[in-house]
Amino acid sequence: MRKKTILIMDGQGGRLGVLLTERIKAALMDFSITAVGTNTIATAAMLRAGADHGATGEYPVICAAAQASYIVGPVGIAIPASLTGEVTPGMAEAVGRSPAEKILIPGEGCSIYIVGTAKCTLSEYADQAVTKILELEAAKNA
Repeated sequence: MRKKTILIMDGQGGRLGVLLTERIKAALMDFSITAVGTNTIATAAMLRAGADHGATGEYPVICAAAQASYIVGPVGIAIPASLTGEVTPGMAEAVGRSPAEKILIPGEGCSIYIVGTAKCTLSEYADQAVTKILELEAAKNA
């Protein structure tokens, strides 16, 4: 049986991607983590944090999103031109069209505000993302 895959996407310096990679790797050992950065710095950071596979750019997002069980990253990965212009329309569309469950983390860095969310640290959001994946998996296996 093929391992389930979690696609972690991030851009800029990859700080959130690193937190997600570390937390997901520790909590969900049955999953393979594919890290796709919008730039090489973010990709390299997530690979150093323990991602099983890594790539950079639009086409890897398109390919990985189609195969992923879960997509996790900042909310900007689903919005073209976000993350200071690093997310292409093709990347955002691949995320949106993917059959994967999407766990998107709010942030204020790109002038995108999601009402109804609590103001948390990136570390707290990473923990919440892991908890959500665990809840979704439990519901699927119930």
